[in-house]
Amino acid sequence: MTHPSTSALTEHSASTPESGDHDAEIEQLFHASGLLSQAVAGFRPRQSQTEMAKAIAAAIASQKTLIAEAGTGTGKTFAYLVPALLWGGKVILSTGTKNLQDQLYLRDIPTVRKALSAPVSVALLKGRANYVCHFHLERTLQNGRLTSREDVGYLRDISRFVKTTSSGDKAELARVPESASVWNLVTSTRDTCMGAECQYYQDCFVMKARKEAQQADVVVVNHHLFFADVALKDTGVAELLPSANTVIFDEAHQLPETATLFFGETVSTSQVLELCRDVLAEGLAHARDGADWPKVVSTVERAARDLRLAFPQDVVRLAVNQIAPSSAFFPALEKLQDELHGMVAVLETQAERAETIEQCRARAIELSDKLAAWDSAQSADPDKVTPEQERVLWVEAFSSSLQLHRTPLSIAPIFSKQREGTPRAWIFTSATLAVKNDFNHYASQMGLWNETAQSWPSPFNYGSQGLLYVPENLPQPNSLNYTDAVIDAALPMIEASGGRAFFLCTTIRAVNRAAERLREEFDKRKLGFPLMVQGEAGRTELLDRFRAAGNAVLIGSQSFWEGVDVRGEALSLVIIDKLPFSPPDDPVLAARIDALERKGLNGFVHHQLPAAIINLKQGAGRLIRDETDRGVLMICDPRLISKPYGRRIWQSLPPFSRTRDVDVATAFFHKEMQDNPTQLLE
Repeated sequence: MTHPSTSALTEHSASTPESGDHDAEIEQLFHASGLLSQAVAGFRPRQSQTEMAKAIAAAIASQKTLIAEAGTGTGKTFAYLVPALLWGGKVILSTGTKNLQDQLYLRDIPTVRKALSAPVSVALLKGRANYVCHFHLERTLQNGRLTSREDVGYLRDISRFVKTTSSGDKAELARVPESASVWNLVTSTRDTCMGAECQYYQDCFVMKARKEAQQADVVVVNHHLFFADVALKDTGVAELLPSANTVIFDEAHQLPETATLFFGETVSTSQVLELCRDVLAEGLAHARDGADWPKVVSTVERAARDLRLAFPQDVVRLAVNQIAPSSAFFPALEKLQDELHGMVAVLETQAERAETIEQCRARAIELSDKLAAWDSAQSADPDKVTPEQERVLWVEAFSSSLQLHRTPLSIAPIFSKQREGTPRAWIFTSATLAVKNDFNHYASQMGLWNETAQSWPSPFNYGSQGLLYVPENLPQPNSLNYTDAVIDAALPMIEASGGRAFFLCTTIRAVNRAAERLREEFDKRKLGFPLMVQGEAGRTELLDRFRAAGNAVLIGSQSFWEGVDVRGEALSLVIIDKLPFSPPDDPVLAARIDALERKGLNGFVHHQLPAAIINLKQGAGRLIRDETDRGVLMICDPRLISKPYGRRIWQSLPPFSRTRDVDVATAFFHKEMQDNPTQLLE
């Protein structure tokens, strides 16, 4: 078989194809005599990967939408990159996290581009909080407000970094942790950016990144950036979309949650207090004689704090219709709006004295408008609200702040509208989009009705590589002693596997209890397994330590259920404490269930169950990451067996062998020892 010529590939990459007939070229590229096999070390072509690439090429050619589920190990990244780089025209590629974004930009795309000799230019675009701002850096260096020695050192590092970096991307400065508070002082937000008025505008890293994205053939973004842009028009994606021929979402199962976040609106007392701090600083700096600034600010600060104190509890999540009409919340909200209006009036008289005071005025008006919109939405006539406008109003209280949310009941009508207009290909891909090969739940969430959906199975032999173990005699998950019962059942498995385990919990409370009990038990039983707990270090650091240890136990909640790749023997047991159903008291979930039931549908069957299955598939997907991996998936929830819906759940998981017998489950590891005699010698 001969390769497609480099000149032919170059010609194809210049524009979107007129037809999807690229099957022969894709066969050449992926299979034994193809370019990828020769150019990429360790590349193993798989039939499912080739078929997926063909389907994506056809969708790109016809500017259609494709929902593409690819089982773990299919090689979906190459399956979409090959057609995208060759025939996608201008491509926006959106992925789930900044880490995956960096991996695509720094490793995967350069690899494929080199193998194909595809002359495409690539740009990386992140949210503005990822780029050092010259203006805010200069201001922080001058005012010297840093209190810790550590932050002073970090600021010195950032100041040096700015003189040598071409991108200004804080990911390049590994010495300063991403969580360091000093980053907030040296980056801009949409509220605090000076825009074209800034003296550093020509050198601005954000503007430079956007300009590069405008000119590039392929632009790598993340979902937060994409949807923040659609909602806020603040990330540069809005300028890219009109010229894009192809939009690809990797880790597309995350989109409903991300889009809900950004198509909704949130206003918080923290934003009000931040504004107050800035008004005081700018007023005293540029218009000291213009007003009694401490007094102007203190009345607003007091009103914001009183609004939070309307709820005495530490943590609150309530729909507005759950708040008693006699609650102090409603008069406190009115008082905050009145005080903000007073601050706006003062800022109006002083705004011309400094650009930064004008900026504070604009922020105060925006916050005031958001509070008013939330307040007035309570009394909106439901009969006059379109599906696109339907919102859930709810409040969320934390220890020192209160957030007011307006969340869309469904993002489907909003996202459908965003996809109208210029014809282009839309590709949605992930390992977890379907429930037993049924894509209805995902399609209805995203408004992708009647669009083509396909699934390609994993090449792994799950029947021999993995075992699903559901222990017997566990109490119901709502029992008081449930987490302890799960740990009692898990300990024999952890001992048999020699550590090498993920313990995935559905709540932080369960994480803390599991950590406490396992520490006691490891100490009592003289088990030398390193214990790593979410929150004790960053996710990346914990995973690095877990891989290096080789016999560790890592306890985590939602952030470890997905996007985590541990191959080989370091991970051989995944324990899941219970089925990941969303909490029933969540105001948005309750409103969505209510809406489904008004249409005659069952909220549990049509929403909660498929959402839990997709989440569980993500957690289960941590276990087998390679053709040589072996291990046990232990799901401790008795509902998997006792409830009628249990069968639907386990039939949606990879086709592992199954057992309820602890002896069979522990013997799985002994067999592994026999298959690998070197372990017996250790």
